[in-house]
Amino acid sequence: MKAVLCKSLVGPSALKLETLEDPEASPDEVIVAVEACALNFFDTLITRGKYQFKPDLPFSPGGEIAGRIIEVGSNVAGWKLGDRVTAYIGWGGAREKIAVTPKRLVAIPQGVSSEAASATSITYGTAIHGLRDRAGLQPGDRVAVLGASGGAGLAAVELASAMGARVIAVASSEEKLQVCREHGAEQTVDYATSDLKSSLRALTDGRGVDIVYDCVGGESSEAALRAMAWGGRFLVVGFASGDIPRIPLNLLLLKGCAAIGVFWGEAVKRNPAAHRANMASVLNWVATGALKARIDRVYPLEDTAEALRMIEQRKVVGKILLTTATT
Repeated sequence: MKAVLCKSLVGPSALKLETLEDPEASPDEVIVAVEACALNFFDTLITRGKYQFKPDLPFSPGGEIAGRIIEVGSNVAGWKLGDRVTAYIGWGGAREKIAVTPKRLVAIPQGVSSEAASATSITYGTAIHGLRDRAGLQPGDRVAVLGASGGAGLAAVELASAMGARVIAVASSEEKLQVCREHGAEQTVDYATSDLKSSLRALTDGRGVDIVYDCVGGESSEAALRAMAWGGRFLVVGFASGDIPRIPLNLLLLKGCAAIGVFWGEAVKRNPAAHRANMASVLNWVATGALKARIDRVYPLEDTAEALRMIEQRKVVGKILLTTATT
């Protein structure tokens, strides 16, 4: 089989397409023929050794896949040959075939393509865990999404809207904000041309936002926190800016609000059943058209390095996918 391998931690330029032996399923695994694999910002970090998970070299990037089961281990129940599945695997997805444990699998409903399914696990999985499980989102809540035009942010915009929230998308250009409006944002803020705190307060008639979904970090975090409503929930999702902010804790006291960590990957590991239930909800929304992941571009496996460079250079609006020869 073909696989993209990272053999040194110097970033996407080190990735090479190689031929490996096909994997064999242990009694407790299935083999999935990968039809689509989604890339994310963390893949640019993991190939530089800068992510919280540091797999042994060599490894393949790509944390979420979709495809068909082509082999079933002797101890595996509930899955059969030909079943269409998606899975969050952490890394290793940029290849034609992969061994996966059943607890990671989620069935793809009829009417959902492998490309669409592969684009849901990390971004929508993180969004539903953050907004539903951690923030307790209620219909009518005002939700500000920082970094709203990226894969993670756009998923949060769309999912919060589907859950009945009033979404304010925050991004750096009118072009990006237009995409956010197309995916459910009622209001928008261009933080490159306006003051974020003042804009968020003005858009909420001075009340402030109930939930901040922060994928970015950096200087925008404190500005958004200062625009928080009483009793609000500030979701710490990621630091795409590369800067981990130092938040004045007195702001939490003065606003009676909470800063809440959203470590989705660890949550999946600790409670895989809850993750599968969340993903079943997400994929059913995709099947009905209530959610539609924006796919910016699709690359073949041999162009994985270029795909990651596009993400690293912030040239992506939505998701970047890889497809394989088995598609």
